[in-house]
Parts: sequence; C-alpha cells; structure tokens
Amino acid sequence: MKKIITLCFLLLGWLNSAFGQATFNIDGFSKQYYGKVYYADTSALTTAGWVEVYDRITKKKLIHVDADDLSFDLHDGKIKANIAEFPYGEYSVLLYEDYNFDGRKDFAIMDGNNGCYNGPSFQIFLATNKGFVYNADFTELAQDNCGLFTINKKEKTLTTMIKNGCCWHQFSDYSVVNNRPKLIRTQTDDSSKSPIYTLTIEEWTGKKPIKKVFKGINLENELVKDYFMFHVDKVNKDVILYNFDDCLLYYAVLDAEKSVEFYYPADRLQEDSKFKYDKKNGKLTFSNKDAKYSIYDKSGTVGIDITYKGKTYQWKGNPKSQHGSMVRLLKTKLGNVAYQ
Repeated sequence: MKKIITLCFLLLGWLNSAFGQATFNIDGFSKQYYGKVYYADTSALTTAGWVEVYDRITKKKLIHVDADDLSFDLHDGKIKANIAEFPYGEYSVLLYEDYNFDGRKDFAIMDGNNGCYNGPSFQIFLATNKGFVYNADFTELAQDNCGLFTINKKEKTLTTMIKNGCCWHQFSDYSVVNNRPKLIRTQTDDSSKSPIYTLTIEEWTGKKPIKKVFKGINLENELVKDYFMFHVDKVNKDVILYNFDDCLLYYAVLDAEKSVEFYYPADRLQEDSKFKYDKKNGKLTFSNKDAKYSIYDKSGTVGIDITYKGKTYQWKGNPKSQHGSMVRLLKTKLGNVAYQ
C-alpha cells in the first residue's frame, strides 16, 4: 500500500505526527545501526525531509542528510531499507551495502529526486576506521543517473544507466581503484532510427578507449509490416527491402557480420528520396548522389544491379535465401514509391 494518508498512520499508533509532519524509524537492516526519516508533509506525494542513521547501542547520530524531495512506500505498515529496483522502480530512502568492495557495508541516503527524469538521488557514505565518511566520487554516480548504480559483487563493478527519451540508453561500468570509481566500459544503445539500431561499446584497457560500433536491424519491430530479403553469396551480404508502418519503403544492406553497412533513405524527412517500381519488369530502382540501384524479383530470380562511376556490379541473389517477395511487399501503396 503506497502513499497512505495521515489518518491511517494515526490509527496504526506507531506514527508521531503534527500538522502533517511525521517521523518513522527504519530498522531490520543491521544489528549495529538503525535509521530515521522525517517527512514535512505526509499529505503530499513528495515532500521535504531528512534521513538519519544511528548507532544502536550508544544512540549516537552518525549521519544526517537533508532532502528536498522524499517519497515513501509502506510494507506491512513499515518503511523498509535496502529496496533498490533498478532503474525506475521502488527505492528505499536508506540503503546499506558494500559499494567499494572492501568488505564493509556503506550507506546510500536519499537526498531528493535529482536523478534522470526526476528519479531518486543519493549521497554515499563509506565505512572507514573513523566512521562513515561522505564520498563525493561515489555520490556523483548516484546523482544524475537513472536510479542508484547496481553492484556486481562477483566482478566487483558498479553500473550506472542514463537515458534520453525512449530510444537512447547508456550503461557505464566502473571498477574501484584506490577507493574511487574508475570508468572501464560504456555501452550506448540508440534505436532512434528504428528498426535500425546502433550499439556502441567503448572499453578502457589503457589510456585510450577501444571503440566498437555495431549497427543492426530489428525486422521483428512492430512497425515493420513486411519485408523482402535475399542473400548475395558472391559478396556475402544480405539485401533487404522493408515496409515501415505501412507508410514508407526502406532499403538496407547487411555485411557478413549482419551489421547494417548502408540504408536508404538515411533520413525519413528526405522528400527527394524516392523509389520507382516497374511492376511489368519486376524492377525497383532508386539512386543517390553516388550510385544507381536496380532490384529485381521475377521468374524465380532475385538480385540487384549497382551502377557506380559508370561501372555496373551485378549481385545475384540466392533464391534459397529469399524471404517474401517484392511483388507482395509493394502491393501496399507506400508514400515514397512511384508505381509505373
């Protein structure tokens, strides 16, 4: 049950409140420590407040963090610690885990919703011989990303995620060197030109990153209504035509690694990017500034002729590799195809 109104808290008998203010104990996560959280206005979905950590024996306050924005969830009438549903789910205001892999558990304390898309943000306090000490480097990883970083205990790495809209995500992996996070790998997934997607991986094994880029195509995308494809054995490539959202026709070539090496049109807004379909001859033609292309599918033969700088290259398709047909694909009247 979430966002329970103040009246219910009063009936439960475990809430001290006045004028919508409330203070809760947070327990059950440690034999040595317990926490408290204060909400300035329990009638609001989010509110200002603070989070504190105490020594169980001495009752001494060890950590205090003011928060400009806090929300809460109840579990059997209590606020629990150590809930972290990466990246967009529920997060506790207090997390108790080993973040720097030194064998001692540390604290992540929620300080508001400063993360991506108003997600939760945290301050990190590392366990030391002198108590829990605020750490700016670890805190930086917990401020601007989507949710708190995740922990891979086996690999001893931390992973953050950031996004931009529905179609761009970046995951970053960090090792811990000299008690500081060190970036070792990023993976960027970009599907803004769906069904074409780009996967970019950068890995730091030395001073400079090693970069790898893979551009693929997802023909199972719900907006791909139909497609025609064949393999050209001579050059070990796949030729694809696909219907996008019953609106436009696209052409793509995949290399031997199934990576997209060329597609047309490159921009959906290019009004001059047109195909011409001659149904009688079973040919589809188009051109750009570099070359002219002629795809054929007739009498059991498929292929493409490419004319570049006055020379024509003939790519004959393997009929056994063929998926669909150009005739069936082009029965749908597509906006960037001139039918003859």
